[in-house]
Amino acid sequence: MIETVLGDDAFHALMQKHTKEIIDLLLKQGVSFSILTNISDVGFNPELPESITHNFKPITMFFLAGYTFESAQIYNDILSFEAGFGNDNFGSLVSVPLDAILQIVIEEVPVFINLSTPSKVLKKAPKDNGIKRSMEALMANPENQKLIKK
Repeated sequence: MIETVLGDDAFHALMQKHTKEIIDLLLKQGVSFSILTNISDVGFNPELPESITHNFKPITMFFLAGYTFESAQIYNDILSFEAGFGNDNFGSLVSVPLDAILQIVIEEVPVFINLSTPSKVLKKAPKDNGIKRSMEALMANPENQKLIKK
């Protein structure tokens, strides 16, 4: 039942719209924030060297503050920003599709959780993947542990 809702195209579009609206608001208000995303969906231009990418986890958080925040923009449903990585501050333009953003976090508090699973993911993966992906994203933030009843 829940897979039907989470994988519904209309629900997915609504979550993507909310993601865009929240990020637009934060950018306009000058509020620094973090995004939690599946690293496999993120693009880097230029590509990051292996010495940097080998440290990335499947679910990775990016903190948008300072120049990274100021360079952030949304175009064609992609959040892009410039960031420096590693000890040498290797510069790259980071591109994150809005539907790949699993959480938006302000001061370690999730203010938005994207539970939708794009229908393309549901078609490629087993039925329980949507719930598993959403739960992994939710549990990736230690603060969310207290939301689960034991």
